[in-house]
Amino acid sequence: MAFCKFEEIIAWQKSKILVVECYKTFRNLRDYSFKDQILRAVVSIMNNIAEGFERKGERQFRHFLFISKGSCAEVQSMLYLALDLKYISDDQFKDLSEKSIEVSKLLAGLIKSLTE
Repeated sequence: MAFCKFEEIIAWQKSKILVVECYKTFRNLRDYSFKDQILRAVVSIMNNIAEGFERKGERQFRHFLFISKGSCAEVQSMLYLALDLKYISDDQFKDLSEKSIEVSKLLAGLIKSLTE
């Protein structure tokens, strides 16, 4: 791997930005179970990248990247629900959705690079 530490991984950097944005967006939401679920899912993206990297094996790293990608899909799904429930505006949905899709694509590229 070309990385010395997980903080150098662009997917981790972008997922951290997504986490902060989600925390800011849902900070005052009173639907606590919804808020807890989406925040746990978004934090899972960045944490699984870090944990997988620290396992020091490409096979294990790839496994954790797939978990991150699944969490990314969960966040995307919950964003649709947040929009339908009027927890977020169309602009907030678009911004967070684009960020989560970008992270998902970065994860896919990283996974592909580990399988070649």
